[in-house]
Amino acid sequence: MSIDIYAADEQHEFAIALDRWVQLANAALVDEGVRGLAELSLIFTDEASIATLNQQFMGKSGPTDVLSFPIDDEPEPSGRVPDAGGSGPGDPPLPEIPQLIGDIVICPAVAARNAVEHECSFDDEIALLVVHGVLHLLGWDHELDEEAERMESRERELLARHYRAERP
Repeated sequence: MSIDIYAADEQHEFAIALDRWVQLANAALVDEGVRGLAELSLIFTDEASIATLNQQFMGKSGPTDVLSFPIDDEPEPSGRVPDAGGSGPGDPPLPEIPQLIGDIVICPAVAARNAVEHECSFDDEIALLVVHGVLHLLGWDHELDEEAERMESRERELLARHYRAERP
């Protein structure tokens, strides 16, 4: 039983330590109660690509720092499913199907600008975006002030527990 995180760096402007961010995403998922087989994608992309996604899925123009695309749970089929194979009782149990959590897309170029604005390091900003993306995939939101305060508090807890800034 494990969580599989598929990571890809599809941009060339900033060096991205994929293993580090995969470990942080994994730790956040475990702390949030994800158990058993699960899959998540973590993609680092350029400004043009994230701007396209932002327009297509959020209706907003221009690049953004992070987008999260949860994969909604599909209802389990009820009754006997003829195409599922097997002839009935006594068939071996089907293998466990991984929980598909979703995709997180991060734009390092926007994160770098945010880091200057927030007066933090580039890695600090990426760490925040990874955790922020994970929480969104798991249903956290920040539309209302109260929700935003809860989510920011949880982000701080997860970062304090699982993220250590690298020292020069």
